[in-house]
Amino acid sequence: MEVTIELLLALFVVASAAGFIDAMAGGGGLLTLPALLASGMSPTQALATNKLQSSFGSFSATWYFVTKGIVSLKEMRLAIICTFVGSAVGAEAVQHVDAGLLTSLIPLLLIAISLYFLLAPATKSEQKESSLSEAAFAFFVGGGVGFYDGFFGPGTGSIFTVCFVAIGHFSLIDATARTKVLNFTSNISALLFFIFAGLPVWEVGLVMAVGGFIGARMGAKVVVTKGQRWIRPLVITMSMAMAIKLLWDQNQALIMSWLS
Repeated sequence: MEVTIELLLALFVVASAAGFIDAMAGGGGLLTLPALLASGMSPTQALATNKLQSSFGSFSATWYFVTKGIVSLKEMRLAIICTFVGSAVGAEAVQHVDAGLLTSLIPLLLIAISLYFLLAPATKSEQKESSLSEAAFAFFVGGGVGFYDGFFGPGTGSIFTVCFVAIGHFSLIDATARTKVLNFTSNISALLFFIFAGLPVWEVGLVMAVGGFIGARMGAKVVVTKGQRWIRPLVITMSMAMAIKLLWDQNQALIMSWLS
């Protein structure tokens, strides 16, 4: 691929928009990954570079939520550890296991997430007792979703959010803040494996990282000021958009195989 000023500027704008959306509802990869593939990168380079730039965006949102006192890293330390380990295992496993089954199942999961937020009653501002103990939540949700993010990835933010709301009984604002902490954790864990393999295109990734950082910062502010009024419809929209895109990609692959 040829890296030009025009290409870097375009990817900067895409990353800014993706960071803004991702901070509130997840799904920023719907914008950045296709853009990276269209730039001429190989699929593995695009995945690695996307993890590089998204790590800065998720860090930006996480830092904002932590400094505003919305989430405590100390209270989440067990979930952070489980998420890091789960993502590392997933990033290693994907190199040896066919991800085709997950590719087929994830659109259904994303549609289910959309229906949950569409049909479930609005969450209250107060927090109720979690359906799982802290350790069980950290292991099953942090470790499990972390593994999925390292192994495959689409919809990770939406899955974390619905787990915090449905299982942890957090409000959407608190759930979104905690989601970004664990999303950043899983991003960094998987990114380390890609760096060891020499896959990220650093020049592109760092330019996009600046855009993603700025966009995520703005998105995090919207979460705090607008709250559930913006988050809920965005989670529904992004989950459905990811599901439709994945189903479309699968059908295209089937059509191409039939034609060949």
